[in-house]
Amino acid sequence: MPTHTFEKVNLHTERLLLRPLTQADAPDLYELRSDPRVMRYHSTTPWQSIALAQALIQRDQKAMAEGEYLRFGIQRLSDGKFLGSCGLFNLDQQCRRAEIGYELNFAAWGFGYMHEALVELIAFGFTEMSLNRIEADVDPRNARSVLSLERLAFQKEGHLRECWIVGDEVCDSLVYGLLLSEWQTKKSGVEK
Repeated sequence: MPTHTFEKVNLHTERLLLRPLTQADAPDLYELRSDPRVMRYHSTTPWQSIALAQALIQRDQKAMAEGEYLRFGIQRLSDGKFLGSCGLFNLDQQCRRAEIGYELNFAAWGFGYMHEALVELIAFGFTEMSLNRIEADVDPRNARSVLSLERLAFQKEGHLRECWIVGDEVCDSLVYGLLLSEWQTKKSGVEK
Protein backbone atom coordinates (compact mmCIF):
# COMPACT_ATOMS: atom_id res chain seq x y z
CA MET A 1 0.00 0.00 0.00
CA PRO A 2 1.61 3.30 -1.01
CA THR A 3 2.15 5.91 1.65
CA HIS A 4 -0.52 8.58 1.31
CA THR A 5 -1.42 11.84 2.86
CA PHE A 6 -5.12 12.50 2.91
CA GLU A 7 -5.52 16.12 4.02
CA LYS A 8 -6.32 17.35 0.49
CA VAL A 9 -8.47 14.44 -0.68
CA ASN A 10 -12.06 15.20 -1.65
CA LEU A 11 -14.44 12.53 -2.95
CA HIS A 12 -17.63 13.31 -4.86
CA THR A 13 -20.81 11.33 -5.37
CA GLU A 14 -24.04 12.34 -7.05
CA ARG A 15 -25.37 14.04 -3.91
CA LEU A 16 -22.40 14.27 -1.55
CA LEU A 17 -18.95 15.69 -0.95
CA LEU A 18 -16.63 13.68 1.29
CA ARG A 19 -13.94 16.01 2.58
CA PRO A 20 -11.52 16.42 5.48
CA LEU A 21 -13.05 17.90 8.62
CA THR A 22 -12.22 21.49 9.58
CA GLN A 23 -12.69 23.32 12.87
CA ALA A 24 -15.78 24.95 11.31
CA ASP A 25 -17.38 21.48 11.51
CA ALA A 26 -17.00 21.28 15.30
CA PRO A 27 -20.57 22.39 16.14
CA ASP A 28 -22.08 19.92 13.64
CA LEU A 29 -19.80 17.10 14.77
CA TYR A 30 -20.69 17.81 18.39
CA GLU A 31 -24.41 17.82 17.53
CA LEU A 32 -23.96 14.46 15.79
CA ARG A 33 -21.96 12.78 18.53
CA SER A 34 -24.01 14.18 21.41
CA ASP A 35 -27.21 12.61 20.01
CA PRO A 36 -27.99 9.39 21.94
CA ARG A 37 -29.82 7.97 18.89
CA VAL A 38 -26.68 8.27 16.75
CA MET A 39 -24.37 7.05 19.50
CA ARG A 40 -26.59 4.15 20.66
CA TYR A 41 -24.30 1.49 19.15
CA HIS A 42 -21.09 3.50 19.04
CA SER A 43 -17.97 2.52 20.96
CA THR A 44 -18.22 5.64 23.16
CA THR A 45 -20.99 7.35 25.06
CA PRO A 46 -22.62 10.56 23.73
CA TRP A 47 -20.37 13.59 23.97
CA GLN A 48 -20.92 16.19 26.66
CA SER A 49 -18.62 18.96 25.33
CA ILE A 50 -17.83 20.64 22.02
CA ALA A 51 -14.18 20.51 23.10
CA LEU A 52 -14.25 16.80 22.20
CA ALA A 53 -15.23 17.69 18.63
CA GLN A 54 -12.49 20.31 18.39
CA ALA A 55 -9.88 17.86 19.71
CA LEU A 56 -11.00 15.08 17.33
CA ILE A 57 -10.77 17.40 14.34
CA GLN A 58 -7.29 18.51 15.38
CA ARG A 59 -6.15 14.86 15.73
CA ASP A 60 -7.76 14.00 12.38
CA GLN A 61 -5.99 16.84 10.57
CA LYS A 62 -2.61 15.70 11.90
CA ALA A 63 -3.29 12.00 11.20
CA MET A 64 -4.53 12.67 7.68
CA ALA A 65 -1.49 14.82 6.91
CA GLU A 66 0.73 11.95 8.08
CA GLY A 67 -1.29 9.24 6.29
CA GLU A 68 -2.20 7.43 9.53
CA TYR A 69 -5.93 7.23 8.82
CA LEU A 70 -8.64 9.20 7.08
CA ARG A 71 -11.97 10.55 8.25
CA PHE A 72 -14.17 12.54 5.91
CA GLY A 73 -17.02 14.83 6.74
CA ILE A 74 -20.08 13.98 4.65
CA GLN A 75 -21.60 17.14 3.18
CA ARG A 76 -24.79 17.28 1.11
CA LEU A 77 -24.12 19.11 -2.15
CA SER A 78 -27.59 20.61 -2.55
CA ASP A 79 -27.38 22.78 0.58
CA GLY A 80 -23.91 22.25 2.10
CA LYS A 81 -25.40 20.54 5.17
CA PHE A 82 -23.00 18.44 7.28
CA LEU A 83 -24.55 14.97 7.54
CA GLY A 84 -21.94 12.84 9.27
CA SER A 85 -18.55 11.25 8.83
CA CYS A 86 -16.92 8.11 7.49
CA GLY A 87 -13.38 6.88 7.40
CA LEU A 88 -10.78 4.20 7.19
CA PHE A 89 -8.55 3.63 10.22
CA ASN A 90 -6.21 1.05 11.77
CA LEU A 91 -4.37 0.97 8.46
CA ASP A 92 -1.99 -1.98 8.12
CA GLN A 93 0.29 -1.30 5.15
CA GLN A 94 1.96 -4.70 5.03
CA CYS A 95 -1.36 -6.57 5.05
CA ARG A 96 -3.12 -3.87 2.96
CA ARG A 97 -5.99 -3.80 5.45
CA ALA A 98 -8.09 -1.13 7.18
CA GLU A 99 -11.21 -0.81 9.32
CA ILE A 100 -14.21 1.25 8.26
CA GLY A 101 -16.25 3.49 10.53
CA TYR A 102 -19.21 5.80 9.94
CA GLU A 103 -21.98 7.84 11.56
CA LEU A 104 -24.87 9.85 10.21
CA ASN A 105 -27.03 12.63 11.62
CA PHE A 106 -30.38 11.17 12.73
CA ALA A 107 -32.35 13.55 10.46
CA ALA A 108 -30.49 12.11 7.45
CA TRP A 109 -31.30 8.45 8.16
CA GLY A 110 -33.30 6.58 5.54
CA PHE A 111 -32.28 8.58 2.45
CA GLY A 112 -29.40 6.37 1.26
CA TYR A 113 -26.72 8.94 2.04
CA MET A 114 -24.49 6.59 4.01
CA HIS A 115 -24.63 3.87 1.36
CA GLU A 116 -23.68 6.45 -1.28
CA ALA A 117 -20.78 7.72 0.86
CA LEU A 118 -19.50 4.26 1.74
CA VAL A 119 -19.52 3.07 -1.88
CA GLU A 120 -17.19 5.97 -2.71
CA LEU A 121 -15.03 5.50 0.40
CA ILE A 122 -14.62 1.77 -0.25
CA ALA A 123 -13.76 2.39 -3.90
CA PHE A 124 -11.10 4.89 -2.78
CA GLY A 125 -9.69 2.38 -0.29
CA PHE A 126 -9.40 -0.40 -2.84
CA THR A 127 -8.21 1.70 -5.78
CA GLU A 128 -6.22 4.65 -4.43
CA MET A 129 -4.95 3.06 -1.21
CA SER A 130 -4.42 -0.41 -2.73
CA LEU A 131 -6.23 -2.12 0.14
CA ASN A 132 -6.95 -5.82 -0.13
CA ARG A 133 -9.35 -6.02 2.84
CA ILE A 134 -11.68 -3.69 4.71
CA GLU A 135 -13.08 -4.76 8.08
CA ALA A 136 -16.04 -3.58 10.14
CA ASP A 137 -16.95 -4.07 13.79
CA VAL A 138 -20.66 -3.62 14.53
CA ASP A 139 -22.99 -4.13 17.48
CA PRO A 140 -25.33 -7.04 16.58
CA ARG A 141 -28.32 -4.99 17.76
CA ASN A 142 -27.55 -2.30 15.15
CA ALA A 143 -29.72 -3.84 12.43
CA ARG A 144 -29.44 -0.81 10.12
CA SER A 145 -25.65 -0.95 10.10
CA VAL A 146 -25.62 -4.73 9.63
CA LEU A 147 -27.92 -4.35 6.60
CA SER A 148 -25.72 -1.55 5.23
CA LEU A 149 -22.61 -3.71 5.44
CA GLU A 150 -24.30 -6.71 3.86
CA ARG A 151 -25.67 -4.54 1.05
CA LEU A 152 -22.06 -3.48 0.36
CA ALA A 153 -21.06 -7.19 0.10
CA PHE A 154 -19.34 -7.42 3.51
CA GLN A 155 -19.32 -10.98 4.85
CA LYS A 156 -19.98 -11.83 8.49
CA GLU A 157 -16.85 -13.49 9.83
CA GLY A 158 -17.35 -13.71 13.55
CA HIS A 159 -19.26 -12.89 16.71
CA LEU A 160 -17.22 -11.57 19.63
CA ARG A 161 -19.05 -11.97 22.91
CA GLU A 162 -18.94 -9.11 25.44
CA CYS A 163 -16.26 -7.39 23.40
CA TRP A 164 -17.14 -3.79 24.31
CA ILE A 165 -18.02 -2.00 27.51
CA VAL A 166 -19.55 1.39 26.70
CA GLY A 167 -20.49 3.35 29.79
CA ASP A 168 -21.88 0.58 32.00
CA GLU A 169 -23.21 -1.54 29.13
CA VAL A 170 -21.48 -4.74 28.06
CA CYS A 171 -22.12 -5.61 24.42
CA ASP A 172 -21.14 -8.06 21.72
CA SER A 173 -19.59 -7.28 18.37
CA LEU A 174 -19.99 -8.76 14.91
CA VAL A 175 -16.91 -8.77 12.69
CA TYR A 176 -17.43 -8.23 8.96
CA GLY A 177 -14.90 -8.26 6.14
CA LEU A 178 -14.86 -7.22 2.51
CA LEU A 179 -12.12 -8.38 0.15
CA LEU A 180 -10.97 -6.56 -2.95
CA SER A 181 -11.97 -9.57 -5.07
CA GLU A 182 -15.50 -9.50 -3.62
CA TRP A 183 -15.79 -5.78 -4.24
CA GLN A 184 -14.68 -6.19 -7.83
CA THR A 185 -17.26 -8.96 -8.33
CA LYS A 186 -20.03 -6.82 -6.81
CA LYS A 187 -18.94 -3.77 -8.79
CA SER A 188 -19.00 -5.66 -12.06
CA GLY A 189 -22.53 -6.89 -11.25
CA VAL A 190 -21.52 -10.54 -11.35
CA GLU A 191 -23.03 -12.56 -8.51
CA LYS A 192 -21.53 -15.89 -7.42
